[in-house]
Amino acid sequence: MTQTPAQIAATYFEAWKAKDFDNLASILHEDATFRGPLGTADSGEECVAGLKGMSQIVTDIDIAHVFVDGPNVLTWFDLHTSIAPPAPTANWQRIEDGKITEIRVTFDPRAIVEAG
Repeated sequence: MTQTPAQIAATYFEAWKAKDFDNLASILHEDATFRGPLGTADSGEECVAGLKGMSQIVTDIDIAHVFVDGPNVLTWFDLHTSIAPPAPTANWQRIEDGKITEIRVTFDPRAIVEAG
């Protein structure tokens, strides 16, 4: 049974929090792209590598709300890290044929950059 975009987005965050990068890789399209204030990626493999790196400082992902519009999922959450105060974050994903094809993230990275 094919998962809904909301279920796939939930799996993304659950896998990231659990550092289950094999599960995370399984829901990313091989050509998935990522754009955010701290980096970019142009393949599913690069996306996983970036999330692995970020997971070294992430202590929690506190999801406040998930908005779903067809294949588009926008997740609003507080990104907790070991080096900076929580950062209110928006994560938009486009999901096609059961795989995440695009991820766009926005937050104010100044506290993380200054601490790093």
